[in-house]
Amino acid sequence: MNGNKPRIRPKTVPGNTHCIMTGCGKLYVTVDKDEHGFLEVFAHLGKSGQCGAAQTEALCRAVSIGLRSEVDVKAYIKQLSGIRCPSPGMDGEDLVLSCADGIAKALQVEVNSDKPQRNV
Repeated sequence: MNGNKPRIRPKTVPGNTHCIMTGCGKLYVTVDKDEHGFLEVFAHLGKSGQCGAAQTEALCRAVSIGLRSEVDVKAYIKQLSGIRCPSPGMDGEDLVLSCADGIAKALQVEVNSDKPQRNV
């Protein structure tokens, strides 16, 4: 661990943006990584300016500080997965229980994309 001090964010980092349908509308989740691994998460709720958008931004700020402080991304996936709000949504065939659950799903996709793929 680095003394609980978040690592400095480089000026430019690569990231992937996921569009996830939630009960609140489209949730755009951007997951950034650097040479050390997961760095930060941003989420933008299509219906900006509402309380849900503020809560989503606050959640992403907290997760990002943890990621830069070397908290394992899988801990966030475990904690955010399954959080349910009154308006779940369908993203294709995938049930998204809340914006927090959608963020966990985007993080899980990124974790899975880091795994080596077997040629079949």
